Amino acid sequence: MKARKVPLRKCVACQQMMPKKELIRVVKTPDDEVLIDLSGKKSGRGAYLCGKVSCFKLAQKNKSLDRALKHQVKPEIYEQLAQDFISVEDEFIAAKERDGDE
Repeated sequence: MKARKVPLRKCVACQQMMPKKELIRVVKTPDDEVLIDLSGKKSGRGAYLCGKVSCFKLAQKNKSLDRALKHQVKPEIYEQLAQDFISVEDEFIAAKERDGDE
């Protein structure tokens, strides 16, 4: 049987290509709301980040999220995303380890 192709995405901060499951998706919904999408299935324009806070801070500094989402991300949204990112980071790492064990 033929092996399945693993979808790859690029982190907008560090520009590293990684499997889609190892990245966190940030999405701009059709209502112009910017949020973290762990399921990867919410509708809207998405941008991918490594599961590291350092990559999130780099994306904020370089405004790479703004470019990837084609929408200016306001500072208060960055603050909210930073809090969400930190709370999601542990959950994301645990899920990645769980998937790796299978």
